[in-house]
Amino acid sequence: MTENMRAIVYRSFGEPEVLELADVARPEPQAHEVLVRVVAAGVNPPDWKLRRVPYPPDYTEPPLIPGWDVSGVVEEVGEYVGRFKPGDEVFGMLNFPRYAGAYAEYVVARPRQFALKPAGITHVQAAALPMSALTVWQGFGDIVDVSPGQRVLVHAAAGGVGHLAVQVAKLRGAYVIATARGSKHSFVRGLGADEVIDYTGTDFASAVSDVDLVVDIVGGDYPARSLPVIRPGGALIAVAGLTPGDVEAYTAAGLRHGLFVVEPDHEGLAAVAALAAEGSLNVHVDRVFPLAEAAKAHALMESGDFVGKLVLEI
Repeated sequence: MTENMRAIVYRSFGEPEVLELADVARPEPQAHEVLVRVVAAGVNPPDWKLRRVPYPPDYTEPPLIPGWDVSGVVEEVGEYVGRFKPGDEVFGMLNFPRYAGAYAEYVVARPRQFALKPAGITHVQAAALPMSALTVWQGFGDIVDVSPGQRVLVHAAAGGVGHLAVQVAKLRGAYVIATARGSKHSFVRGLGADEVIDYTGTDFASAVSDVDLVVDIVGGDYPARSLPVIRPGGALIAVAGLTPGDVEAYTAAGLRHGLFVVEPDHEGLAAVAALAAEGSLNVHVDRVFPLAEAAKAHALMESGDFVGKLVLEI
């Protein structure tokens, strides 16, 4: 007999109000999977963007359960799984960009999509880390290897990816310039940023020059506006998007650039866990919502009126 669980479901695409708490069938682990009882689930921009409109191949036919980031406890392991055992505390980003269904009491996934949760951080903190931290970790590794003395410009530095990018760049010895609203400057400076620019009152392109790397989480016209501030041999990590015109312009300028899409990564998670355990990387959780209030979490995330991350507690 199939067991049920609570999960957040949307049966049509639209505003946050389409999210509802429902009883659904609990997933069963296959021979190569683990079943994890979710304690907390991270909320990320793709969660609400895919709630708004259909997105092939996995997000076209509701009902759907949002989310990818979780922290919890291993409940069952499949026949072929040897990495974890029941009772292990784990965290991870599951299946991205394919369907994962993380806003739920239980999830199943391949074991290498998890890592052991650091003992020194809570499940709420751990659930806030995977997608944002892996985006930074993989982007710095795949596109440019940040080294001491380099100048790094981080856009949206008070956000989920941005506030971790500032910290990782500082850990690697970079001089970090950040953009953020004026009300968030003290938060960003507390992360270690050397300069902070209020993008609402200052054109960053006129205030910054000779940058080795730009980390852009905003998209829109930011890649084009960032190009003139990058020195020869520099690079752009674009998390939010690049237009064909951007690609052409960066290629013509001889600058490295890439539209970066994060992927599940056990080794990256383990590296992030080690930094979190020693206190070198601190994820900031602005608000924690109960699972039933996922719609409020989505509305707040879309407003941008927060710093760091938002998390659902199961």
